[in-house]
Amino acid sequence: MKSAIQIVAACAVFMGSTAVFGHVTLQDQAAAAGASYRGVLRVGHGCEGAATTSIQVTVPEGFNGAQPMVKLGWTVSTKVGKLATPYEAHGKKYTEGVLEITWTVNNVADALPDAHYDEFVFRGTTPKKPGTQWFKVVQRCTKGANEWVEIPAAGQDAHSLKSPAARLDVLDVQAAGGHAH
Repeated sequence: MKSAIQIVAACAVFMGSTAVFGHVTLQDQAAAAGASYRGVLRVGHGCEGAATTSIQVTVPEGFNGAQPMVKLGWTVSTKVGKLATPYEAHGKKYTEGVLEITWTVNNVADALPDAHYDEFVFRGTTPKKPGTQWFKVVQRCTKGANEWVEIPAAGQDAHSLKSPAARLDVLDVQAAGGHAH
């Protein structure tokens, strides 16, 4: 017979996995301010039974130097544009940067099935100022789309939203190793 602690732990794991895979989320939802960050967008399902054919993420203001990781069987593209706030890195001033990253499957027959899970990876540097960053994600499928773009109002719980954007909490802590990009 299982103890009460084992049952509670099992329920917590199950509830956590349900919340994590109910929408597109970031694997690591917290990072040090002004530090290099590897973002892993986790996609746990398609669009009401339809396979995923494209993932498009809007890079929030202040998340600098975004670079997508290539993905076998998918084409990756970026939208570059003028930054609202220029930044300096390695002695160079940047006034333009990646505003959007899109992964698109090369062949619809290779689309991510609704019942399968996958990850889409990018990296960049978090803002120097602590706070919350929201990565808006549009998931296109063979039929329909899921727009994970809702940002909670001040004081509102993101879990109360139907289609929340992926959240990253930027914390006022020293990054391990002390080297930021």
